[in-house]
Amino acid sequence: MTNPSVNLEALKSDIRAALINQKAFAGPIAMRVAWHASGTFDKSDGTGGSDGATMRFEPEISDDANAGLHIVRHMLHTVKEKYPEVSLADLWTYAGTVAIEFMGGPRVPHRFGRTDDADASGCPAHGRLPDASQGAAHLREVFGRMGFNDQEIVALSGGHTVGRCHAVRSGFDGPWTRNPLEFDNTYFKHLLEIDWKEKEWDGNRQFTDPTDTLMMLPTDVALIEDAEFKVHVERYAADQDVFFEEFSAAYAKLL
Repeated sequence: MTNPSVNLEALKSDIRAALINQKAFAGPIAMRVAWHASGTFDKSDGTGGSDGATMRFEPEISDDANAGLHIVRHMLHTVKEKYPEVSLADLWTYAGTVAIEFMGGPRVPHRFGRTDDADASGCPAHGRLPDASQGAAHLREVFGRMGFNDQEIVALSGGHTVGRCHAVRSGFDGPWTRNPLEFDNTYFKHLLEIDWKEKEWDGNRQFTDPTDTLMMLPTDVALIEDAEFKVHVERYAADQDVFFEEFSAAYAKLL
């Protein structure tokens, strides 16, 4: 549902103009804003999640996992001014879904109707978002709290096919693929086809390819070290259409 006065095609066009222009291509980080706004959800008590747009407040705004996300929140400010009837919670999540389309990925169903909290009382505590330095058990714990199974965890991890890490923000550095603005199944192919070794550097523990131009996080490599996860990595590497279908369903559920 959405406000009947909102022209979704116009909203989509204005989001694109805000995110993709001569100064920037912010598709990957827009997808991440929607992800991180939503990924704090706890199915056991209903706290956290995208409703409320609580990333505007402390302590959530200062969570280390959200470093740099203010960039897209600021970019979408002019869109919010033009569509005051659309909540920030809806704007952030909708921008994430259309950013995926802008990068060549699947269409993700999006439902409107979120509201914006007036204060920080609904802010989740730090530590609910995935810690990239961890392994398979951590992924199951964090995503299980949200209600996801192994297949959905691997599908959502495929979002790493776009974007890159920045050492100044996260302590990790580099892109996962050579086309970090193109949403496809290359991430999974790279996981299986490249011989990943620990990177020798002063930053956080991460993995590098033989040319030292691509990287994987410990949580990425966990997907091929864990047999149950690897089954789905292999499925997605072999069939991009399957990945798109299952990513779309999992991302919509996340939001």
